[in-house]
Amino acid sequence: MEEKYLVCEDSLEGIFTGIYDAYAFREGHEHIHIQIGEEENLKLFATYRYIFPDDVKTGKVIGTIQRRLGMDIYVALCKALATDDADKGQAVYQTIVDALTRGSGRRVLENVSNPYVEKTFNLCRKTGNEIHRLMEFVRFQELEQGILFSKIGPVCNVVSFLMPHFSDRLPLEDFIIYDEKRGIFGVHPARKEWYLVTGQELKLDERLPYSEKEESYRDLFTHFCRTIAIKERKNLKLQQQMLPLRFQDYMVEFAEK
Repeated sequence: MEEKYLVCEDSLEGIFTGIYDAYAFREGHEHIHIQIGEEENLKLFATYRYIFPDDVKTGKVIGTIQRRLGMDIYVALCKALATDDADKGQAVYQTIVDALTRGSGRRVLENVSNPYVEKTFNLCRKTGNEIHRLMEFVRFQELEQGILFSKIGPVCNVVSFLMPHFSDRLPLEDFIIYDEKRGIFGVHPARKEWYLVTGQELKLDERLPYSEKEESYRDLFTHFCRTIAIKERKNLKLQQQMLPLRFQDYMVEFAEK
């Protein structure tokens, strides 16, 4: 049978729309592939179909997953799709096939003998580790308007997973978490629900307009972190293992004066 490649955009909506269309073919799942973005060299004896995100189809896929597999599996699949892996679409698609069509159901992620399920499990864990670290490493700084602002540059697309955590802990604060790699803003107005803003570029000045109080506390915190260090116990290798360098670029205590 001819191989079919469904070319989707790198988004939850794009990939779930592709999965919906893959099931709509009703031709089995062995010869259908979810591909994220275009590739330079097209394969011989294969057809390519470009998939455009569809909210209705996405909603139906999400509803089916939540109803038949549960919220835990749905969140795990979303975490897998939040990574930067080029093959994540096919892995998640085949994981859903394993759960719904081949009968593994809500225990699908235990079926690691399936290489696609194993990959989905590992991708979910990768995002989970990123979320766990950022919950500890995110640093907010107060702007002149009183808004708490944090800039991050994560490997995975995790803003939507971080916002519930900080909204629960800072319900009375206006704050923004900005993913500069993807141009995504998590916005939380005080005493209101948080939301995402995407597709817009924020032209940040080289030096953000911090409040006077923020400047003082920033200097104090940086000085504190540097003075409590014990020179004889300095271990950069261990520090980088616990706190990778890519996080330090966004942390106040490591900022250059």
